[in-house]
This record gives sequence, structure tokens and C-alpha cells, in this order.
Amino acid sequence: MGATAEPGTRPQIVREVRSATAAVRTCEAPAVFAFAPPDEGADVSASPSIDGIATCPAGTPFSFEVYPPRNEAAARSLPETIRLLASVRPEFISVTYGAGGSSHASSLDVVTNIVRNTEVPVMAHLTCVGSSHEQAAQMIREFLDAGVRQFLAVRGDPPEGSASDAALGDLRSSAELVQLIHRIQAERAPYREIPVPGLPHASAVGRRERVTIAVAAFPNGHPRSHSLEQDVDTLLAKQAAGANLAITQLFFHAEDYFAFAQRVRDAGVLFPILPGIMPVTSPARLKRMLELSGEDLPSDLGIRLEVEPTDEGRREIGIDHAARFAERLVAGGAPGIHLYTFNQPHTALAVLERCGLIDAVPTS
Repeated sequence: MGATAEPGTRPQIVREVRSATAAVRTCEAPAVFAFAPPDEGADVSASPSIDGIATCPAGTPFSFEVYPPRNEAAARSLPETIRLLASVRPEFISVTYGAGGSSHASSLDVVTNIVRNTEVPVMAHLTCVGSSHEQAAQMIREFLDAGVRQFLAVRGDPPEGSASDAALGDLRSSAELVQLIHRIQAERAPYREIPVPGLPHASAVGRRERVTIAVAAFPNGHPRSHSLEQDVDTLLAKQAAGANLAITQLFFHAEDYFAFAQRVRDAGVLFPILPGIMPVTSPARLKRMLELSGEDLPSDLGIRLEVEPTDEGRREIGIDHAARFAERLVAGGAPGIHLYTFNQPHTALAVLERCGLIDAVPTS
């Protein structure tokens, strides 16, 4: 998931945000994602635990990300992955999406599988890169037809070797994509009919169904951003466009999330910001994640993974680190946790079990 920060003047953006605040409040994310900053002076450096195991408060919301299968073996195993993840009743399962529709068909297949075979809400990713207005509108309609009512709108990254502006397509920012999703949903369902008790053929007109639209957030700034101020302005612009939830890209230091969340709150961002967490179970994966995110190396995790000789030992290190990281974030005010599963359900579920959010990892 990626979203380039788009520059703008702060006075103009602040005026837009204030004029759009009422609209944002009418399409707020579910109450379970309410932001709860830590009490002043609270110590979030230590994690409450049971027998040394990190725990989160009962009822802490959690969600998952999966990606479409890239080969036949992955396609065969994905239904079981979805079944296992859905069995613990997450708030939603998000499904990634390639730039310019490169994985549209497979993403739609996965989304449809989740809608038809589970009771878990699904969040469809959409990107701007390489799409015309017409193509993006058609893809949105197809997801809505499949039953999707939650989206993650990101600008996306241009293909390697291409000039960034040339690869963008008609939509120049994720904020424009957010507006397009709302516009198409409004065209499809301008109002909602509510049955009138006692009058079988009568209906009252109610407020139209609204979609949840999440956007990307970057606790340490987007790699292409010129400053942290620009990242704040970009998030404000997404809010003005109608976004009502944010999910962070990967980060490895809790203090970065806390500082970012406070900074954007102070600037006027109203929607919840879910921290994205990936259990890192090998030095190679950690290296790749650092390359993609531009984050600083978490030295304690890196050293433990490097010196551990066994795959099972490294997996245990990754699970334990992710669980303690999640607990610390929730203790410090995060409204829930979003787990990047890498389509490895048992590892993600083991993190939740370690956090005390599920009783046991479901069996295959």
C-alpha cells in the first residue's frame, strides 16, 4: 500500500477541512475504532502481561490484510486462509490490489469469496496509478456489485523504471479516488427505503448507505514527502475528500505512532488511525520490509532474528515481538490493530492468541 503526499497550502486545506467536517462526521468509521490517547503521564513503555506474555484488553478490535494468490499453489490454499482468519471474527479483512488494475480480476475473486463464504466485512484496496476515470469507476462499481462497502484508497507507486507523473493516470491523488468512490456510491443509492411497520407496501425515505473509505498514513512520513507537515496536510486533504479511517504503513517504533497520531489530531484529523503490524519471522523479510518502507532497523529484533539458528525459533521471535508491539500500541491509545498476514494465517493468529484476543489458534 502506498500513497504519495500531495503538496497544498495549509490555510486552504484547513478551510476545506472545516467546511467538510460535518460531512465527515456523517460517515464516521465504526465506534469500535474511536481514538483513545494515553492519559497524561501514563507509562506506555511497559506492557501489562500474564506470566510475561503481552496482553491487550478484551474486545480490542483487530483486522487482517491478505493479497490475491500469485500462483496455483497459493490459489489452492487461500480459501483455507480466509476460513481461518474469518473464524476469529475480525472487524474486516482487506484485500490488496495491483496498480492500474494489474490484479483486478484476482482481487475481485478473493473479495467475492469472502463476501459469499464468510460473515466478515471485506475491504477492497484500490489504487490510482495507471487508471483512467472510466476504468476506476468501473472497478468501483464491480466491487460494490460484489457487496463491498469498505475500501482502502491509495495513490499507489508507479511501476519500476517509469516516470512517476506519466504513470499516474487520470486520478492524481488518493483524495480524488476517495471522492470518486463516494460519488459512485451516491449515484447507485441516492437514498434508502425503510419499510413502514403495518403498511406492507409503504416505505419511508432514509439516509443513503455510506461506505467506509480508509486511506494510508505514514507515521514517519511518506518516502516522497518533503516534510512531516506535508504528510499532515495530505491526510487533512483525504479527510476533506470524505475518508473516514486510516491504516498506517509499516513502522517499528511505537513512539513514532504516538507522536504522529497526536500531531494529526492537533491539526484537525478526526478519523481513527489503525496501526499496521506485520509479524517479521526472518532476517530476509525484515530486510525487504525496511527497503520498502524506508524505516530504521529495529536493532533488537534484527539481532535476535540473525542469531537464531532455526526457522521455528525465528517464527517464535517474530510472533512475540509483534504481540508485545501490538499491546504497547493499544496501551498507548491505538484504536485497534491491523495485521499484515502475508497470507500466513497461523502466524497472524498466533499473535492474537499471544495478545489474549483469541482463546486459541483455530486448527486447519
